[in-house]
Amino acid sequence: MTAHVLAGALADDGRRRIFAAIVLGATSATEVATRTRLPARVVLTGVRRLTDAGLVTGADGTLAADEASLRAATRDSRPAADAEPGVDPVLRTFLRAGVLVSLPAQRGRRRVLLAHIAEQSFEPGTRYPERAVDDALKPWCAAGGSDHATLRRYLIDEQLLTREHGIYQRL
Repeated sequence: MTAHVLAGALADDGRRRIFAAIVLGATSATEVATRTRLPARVVLTGVRRLTDAGLVTGADGTLAADEASLRAATRDSRPAADAEPGVDPVLRTFLRAGVLVSLPAQRGRRRVLLAHIAEQSFEPGTRYPERAVDDALKPWCAAGGSDHATLRRYLIDEQLLTREHGIYQRL
């Protein structure tokens, strides 16, 4: 189980209440329904979703929190101490495997991210036609965190690239 799956499984208020009841000792769907005051249908659906996510075990009809799975998810989602030392926290937040997951709303953070993209994508002093700029920026947008035209516009606005007669250049 990943941290993403864990968060998704507990994103719903009803499933959080169901999970809490199980953690606090409810061992059957009936006990969970009684403690949470949720309809049986909601409890059964929630238990199934929590079981599918690996948070709850239901061996022999007895519900229990899968503590080993929770510990593993926590351990697996923790960044390694030596993983990418010195990498800016902004880059760790907004890039995954070299792909942009979203653009920061704060201008200062966005500039840090854009400067990194410009440094990785364009050589200083080299002139690029618009098509080459778009081709260089499209891989950054593979996760849907933005589109290449928006990145290109921000790079110009932040003066990380210049544009003159359809030709772009990194300063």
